[in-house]
Amino acid sequence: MDRRWISNPDRLSAEYENEVGEFVTFVRGSLDVQGLTKCPCNRCMNREVHHIDSVRYHLLIYGFLKDYIHWTEHGEQSNPQVPMGSPIQDTPPCMNDQDDEMAEALRDAAGHAYDIGSSSDLLSDMRSPAEQARYDKLFEELHNPLYDDCMKFSALTFIVKLMNVKVLYKWSDQSFVALLKLLHEALPVGNRCPMTYYETRKLLCDVGLGYEHIDVCKHDCTLFYKEHKDDDVCPICGVSRYVRKKIPHKRLRYFPITPRLKRLYSSKHTARAMRWHKEQRLEEDGKLRHPADGEAWKKFDSLYPEFAGDPRSVRMGLASDGFNPFSHMSTSYSMWPVILILYNLPPWLTMHRSNYLLSLLIPGPKSPGKDFDVFLRPLIEELKVLWDGVQSFDLYQQASFTLRASVIWTVSDFPAFAYLSGWSTQGKLACPICLEDTRYKSIRSKISYIGHHSFLEMSHSWRNNKEFDGRSERRAPPRNFSTADILSQLEAVGQSIPGKATTTTKRKRLPIELNWTKKSILFELPYWSTLLLRHNLDVMHIEKNV
Repeated sequence: MDRRWISNPDRLSAEYENEVGEFVTFVRGSLDVQGLTKCPCNRCMNREVHHIDSVRYHLLIYGFLKDYIHWTEHGEQSNPQVPMGSPIQDTPPCMNDQDDEMAEALRDAAGHAYDIGSSSDLLSDMRSPAEQARYDKLFEELHNPLYDDCMKFSALTFIVKLMNVKVLYKWSDQSFVALLKLLHEALPVGNRCPMTYYETRKLLCDVGLGYEHIDVCKHDCTLFYKEHKDDDVCPICGVSRYVRKKIPHKRLRYFPITPRLKRLYSSKHTARAMRWHKEQRLEEDGKLRHPADGEAWKKFDSLYPEFAGDPRSVRMGLASDGFNPFSHMSTSYSMWPVILILYNLPPWLTMHRSNYLLSLLIPGPKSPGKDFDVFLRPLIEELKVLWDGVQSFDLYQQASFTLRASVIWTVSDFPAFAYLSGWSTQGKLACPICLEDTRYKSIRSKISYIGHHSFLEMSHSWRNNKEFDGRSERRAPPRNFSTADILSQLEAVGQSIPGKATTTTKRKRLPIELNWTKKSILFELPYWSTLLLRHNLDVMHIEKNV
């Protein structure tokens, strides 16, 4: 039997998969009563015993032990005849450890997970031919050396590392293109170093590091998305989609979160960390160490036990704020990123920036304001799908599972609170807690919020203090409004037309609408109305920026 594939494995090839299949078939004749056998992968090295299906998975992911030519640990009685001249170490010159890691990363991106069940079919078979061709090209780039006889870099590894350095040290696009041209000239003739930034970005987008472009109306009326994808004019204000020659007025960057959530479970380390909140968190009565210790989390668990029963179900917080992307403040520009925070992880990983999921990058030059919901539409559609669940693979448990995710609250400053919740934080009824019971007093052109003594006990001496406005405080504290009360108020809110077009007349709010400007798009999520705590103000704006 020809076993050269053991000492010279190409784990990305169909030939290797077929040879592993033949090994599994051979081993099935020597299994114990439980179907277990020693695993000859590079990680277990015949020291650990696993089920035969798990052994096959290990061999495909970690590779076959190179010096295990004679399968004596698996029932082979005599040494097989290995053909003369079989190379023992004949690794492709451009393949090394870093390329091996890149290959595993590409397997994750391509969906090369394996079913440990009875079928053991490749999940990648469900991909479309175009998608399959895209990943075939990437695997080809991974096996091609940067130049002939290059021993350290493949073309793909070199580009990824070069792009990483650009991001770390904040190189400009122009300086990066100049470096690419210099490297292309310095390297031997026929090298595969790209000469333009466009070629580099195109390849990285194929890896799965890209995003979707969605054109936006000039006045933020609508996204040219789904049914409006091919429209040339805004269906609301009638303004042209383009400035000129297919150049849009605005463009939303949308980063789908489903592939990134799946990849969290494509590594055994992050897959295990995503279970921390359920399996390793220390619970102690009276102490709040993690959001899971709070009442909002516990109520969510009680309402949705099926979701809470799987520790791999992802809980996220949605945060957003505006910033000026330019280094000097003389330019007035406001760009709004929308970031999702993972609460499954331990706190020291949750707040690490590498674990933030950037989902939207809302363009300026002005803040989205009341039209924030227009930009949230793609994210909300994806969150609805994630609530129902998508199929994924858990490398830590080596099993397929239904991945579900939810956004359990938002985190923002006070102005962004108004954009996300729909309750205006300006005017006489600015308080989002007291709502219609907000106590205020007009002082010339300003509004003062008074009545804080009403939160004291009725017998408290300060209630009789008349130093502020000559009146004692006998009123009870503001009511605690339930979800039913809020939904009842929102039913009275009229339909507002999105956009900032000058032709659109500003709708005047009726007294019955209070300070509500809209019903937030977040209420389209099936669970949003049942949440105990829907919106949070971040600590900086409460303790520092007062």
